[in-house]
Amino acid sequence: MVSSTVVVSIQATHAGGSSGRITYSIVSGNEKNAFLIQPSSGAISVQDSSSLDFESSPRLRLVVQAETATSFGFMAVNLNLQDVNDNLPRFQLQNYVAFIWESQSYDSPVIQGEGAAGHWGGSPWSSSDAVCCAFGGRFLLAVAVSLAGWWCSLALGWAPEQDQSLRVPAEWSHLGRVAPLDELVLTFALRQQNVEHLVKLVGRVSDPDSPQYGKYLSLEELRTLVQPSLLTLSTVHKWLGAYGIKGCKTISTLDFLECVMPASTAERLLPGAQFHRYESGQRSAVRSPVPYTLHEDLAEHIDFVGGLHRFPAERKVVTRALGKEEATARYQQRAAFHLGVTPSVIRKRYNLTDGDIGALPNNSQACAQFLEQYFHPADLAEFMKLFASSFGHRSRVDQVVGHQGLGKAGLEASLDVEYIMSTGANISTWVFSNAGRHESQEPFLAWLLLLSNMSSVPWVHSVSYGDDEDSLSWAYMERVNVEFMKAAARGLTVLFASGDAGAGCRKLAGGSHAFRPSFPASSPYVTTVGGTAFKNPFRVTWEVTDYISGGGFSNVFPMPDYQAAAVRNFLRSAPKLPPLSYYNSSGRAYPDLAALSDNYWVVTNRIPLPWVSGTSASTPVVGGIMALINDRRLQKGLPPLGFLNPALYKLQKGPTAALYDVTQGCHLSCLDAAVEGQGFCAGPSWDPVSGWGTPNFPQLLKALLNP
Repeated sequence: MVSSTVVVSIQATHAGGSSGRITYSIVSGNEKNAFLIQPSSGAISVQDSSSLDFESSPRLRLVVQAETATSFGFMAVNLNLQDVNDNLPRFQLQNYVAFIWESQSYDSPVIQGEGAAGHWGGSPWSSSDAVCCAFGGRFLLAVAVSLAGWWCSLALGWAPEQDQSLRVPAEWSHLGRVAPLDELVLTFALRQQNVEHLVKLVGRVSDPDSPQYGKYLSLEELRTLVQPSLLTLSTVHKWLGAYGIKGCKTISTLDFLECVMPASTAERLLPGAQFHRYESGQRSAVRSPVPYTLHEDLAEHIDFVGGLHRFPAERKVVTRALGKEEATARYQQRAAFHLGVTPSVIRKRYNLTDGDIGALPNNSQACAQFLEQYFHPADLAEFMKLFASSFGHRSRVDQVVGHQGLGKAGLEASLDVEYIMSTGANISTWVFSNAGRHESQEPFLAWLLLLSNMSSVPWVHSVSYGDDEDSLSWAYMERVNVEFMKAAARGLTVLFASGDAGAGCRKLAGGSHAFRPSFPASSPYVTTVGGTAFKNPFRVTWEVTDYISGGGFSNVFPMPDYQAAAVRNFLRSAPKLPPLSYYNSSGRAYPDLAALSDNYWVVTNRIPLPWVSGTSASTPVVGGIMALINDRRLQKGLPPLGFLNPALYKLQKGPTAALYDVTQGCHLSCLDAAVEGQGFCAGPSWDPVSGWGTPNFPQLLKALLNP
């Protein structure tokens, strides 16, 4: 093709029909600079035809951005190259078979294919490169090569998760190897495009000072931006097809595949993997206690494979549950002075009136339940009858996404639903139920796939789930972090509990100790919620830190710019800090804010239970408050809050009463001579135990209506 030839012209228009300059640019797909786009007209022309090769890339996909001073949009331009003679290379035979003797020298040629009748660059094509496999041992090897593509299992493998912990949790018992024909469900995380551009985009739509604040992407626009390249999609599907794996399910953004296959096929597909069955109580899981590898040609196409190593993380709320008669008696005595946290206590402490309830039908909030943890509608109705009679509310969940079991109610699931619905009162509520219905599924990963596959989801998500960072692979955490970026780009507010182990503790080689950060709490793209307790446990007074409140510094993710000044101020001004060897002072610091996490009343299995504690309680409370603020923003024609942290940290730069500063108390950590069980301590402004503090609803609403 002649250079400067115009291939296509694209044109964007202002959504409201207004006029103004629109600037066009190519975001991805033009790595070899074959094309040029006119910034003002959108005309795409050939700049360098020498890099266009039908045989290597017959189809090209350009992602184009149209941008104004205050908004932007994306579209995909698919280009099909035309070969000069339209003749594809042809093999003389459909299959080639070679036999290798046991004495064959290392790296010697195995087979040489010869093509005919086709043309490559205008000359007859033939292969001058023999196919080789590196192998050791003494055996006879037969190699079959077909036009569908081939994969040599003896080629050097690539381990995408070589740093993944293979430790089997103590509560899981080994039952034995799975049968070869037992079906497994594996999840393949395909490499996304334009992640660096996504980072910048999230920064712009989440920063209140940006002209593009609140200009979120639709799911379709997000797919255009991040979906894997045509080469990645083709390569992975051909690889799976070579093993007879077909009919895999994908999601809207095309960056995950969920495939069903026999265990024997999975072990051939992923050399090294061995699938075993484990049991914990009534639950079973299939996992590989040894690492898997992938063909090295897939290194640029797959981030990781889910369903092999990570056992479902179990986070239990802290409870001193009483018998039914004693619990009922204590509840009836509550009028004298409060004997635990209830919705009315939450509302009194955080200044929510009985009129602070949702009003819009298009606003919604959600919580997620895992590990066969289910809420019961009857428990929710009973809870609202006992504790929510003074304000308008809903007593039913509007939508359950996933499987809702009918067995015994889970305490944590009951806690999540009851407090997000009583705090974010009268707001449509969804529950994502992710039990991991197949033994080889990862429930948390299943929840992420649901978010990326639904064009309409609630604006606020409260999640009480976490793992130790050091138990997870870098590839897994990096990819999950991108999934949170995708949620932020769509305007979702995702809240995670900071955990109930304080700063945590792990033993290092040599016997020394270090703090143990939790993930996803340590992700820079979620808002992490810590925990507090009343200074006087029987009165609605000021708060101190809850000693179990999770917090600290990530060993994986660097400190994001939005929090750098606040965290450095803490590190500079704190009167006493743990030894530097215990934490990474340059890592993402958490939590971001907090709420009461001690001594809640919950109704579960029709019994009101007191003394339920943990950041699993504080997180849905903050979730409900953010959903109420979204309700007011939507009433005023403003976009939802989206990723909260840039606005939250910017809000605290000046004098504000939006959050109650928690300045007393420390959380727990390693029981050794150096720190003696104490982690970090609260102080003025931000700290790694309570974040910025707890919500003062009227002032926080005022600040976030016009951040």
